[in-house]
Amino acid sequence: MLISEPARRLHNDALIWDTHACFRLDPNADLSELKRYRDSGVNFVSLNIGMDLNSFENTMQVLARYRSYIAAHPEQYVLGLTVGDIQAAKETGKLAIAFDLEGSDPLLGNLNMISLYYDLGVRQMLLAYNKDNRASGGCMEGKIGLTEFGREVIREMNRVGMVVDLSHMGYRATMEAVEVSTAPVIFSHSNPSGLRQHARNISDEQIKACAQTGGVVGINGIGDFLGGTSSELIVQNIEYVMSLVGPEHEGIGLDYVIDKQELIEYVEGHPDIFPADKMKDYLSFVEPEQFPEFTELLYQKGYSDDVILGILGRNFLRV
Repeated sequence: MLISEPARRLHNDALIWDTHACFRLDPNADLSELKRYRDSGVNFVSLNIGMDLNSFENTMQVLARYRSYIAAHPEQYVLGLTVGDIQAAKETGKLAIAFDLEGSDPLLGNLNMISLYYDLGVRQMLLAYNKDNRASGGCMEGKIGLTEFGREVIREMNRVGMVVDLSHMGYRATMEAVEVSTAPVIFSHSNPSGLRQHARNISDEQIKACAQTGGVVGINGIGDFLGGTSSELIVQNIEYVMSLVGPEHEGIGLDYVIDKQELIEYVEGHPDIFPADKMKDYLSFVEPEQFPEFTELLYQKGYSDDVILGILGRNFLRV
């Protein structure tokens, strides 16, 4: 897609935020493809360091590897631990990086782990990954809502400043979480089921509940959830959410997976977490290089600079 000069200038001025990305969950992971985000104008990305199905030992080793890689490349990357860090990264042409957890099992049932992860750079966590766990129902199961432990987790996340992420959680659990949290919650990488029915997509009611907390919904770039991988589909999903709750509650979380073979191994090795009847075209993705196209399409549609800048990153920066 040809990017017009006005849209290119707007893209260059924007603080661009991708609230969820997946590199290999390996203690020796190669993170060289982070360059793709920086080259696409992205200023902040949150990297997943572990899921409910990963061991605590592996999660901590992955976190150590990611932190070490960032520290070894200070001319390109910085830990984005504060809003100021992220804004400074934008000003100096670097990519700010923080981390997220997909599920609360890495806490080992210990609330004290939340502040430890926070101190190490984890800035958002969802409570369950697809399956029900000790804290919450998951979207592929959802037999329970929030447990008392889950409520305590949210309270402690609020206390330390870790963002409560509702992606991958079950409907009942998400609706209970918005009642418990005293801070804005997010869906870091979830799409509206009003456009495409999928177990991982979320209802209008969930979107509205998130917005009522002051939160943001990040549109997911997995083809199975979108119905394709075009930038037009990303913008269509953005517009759907905006029509429900307004532009200030909209963002982007592509959920791009760098290592497709690792994804195949996870999906095929865990049919209870990734049911075959609910995970069909899971290897197709919107690419990080498409970020400028989102800006162009939003510009073509006549949205104001403030609206576009909010969607591209300022809304998540506010949260």
